[in-house]
Amino acid sequence: MPAAALKPKPLPTQSTAKRSVQLDLPYVPVAKRPLPPGRPREWYVTHNRRLKALRLAIALLDSGVYVPNQARNETIRTTAELIGVHAPSDTTCHMVRALMRYSR
Repeated sequence: MPAAALKPKPLPTQSTAKRSVQLDLPYVPVAKRPLPPGRPREWYVTHNRRLKALRLAIALLDSGVYVPNQARNETIRTTAELIGVHAPSDTTCHMVRALMRYSR
């Protein structure tokens, strides 16, 4: 018997399921590490904004929003509330759409 036959079949993803797969909240915060000291404040603000935008882009993709023009500010803010992240600014929403656009 081939080894591939012994592996359990993976759960369906959004792209392989017959119906849309509901968001089952896969988001779990990773263990936080201290940021490097001595950088300008603007570096920390930008760093945290990028992390937040990436989390939101992943959650939107998991929920079935694949195209940036589907991700209006209201949709992004609703998703942020759903995963337990503070409501993003307009700049962060723009960054989320940019991440979705350039990941293709």
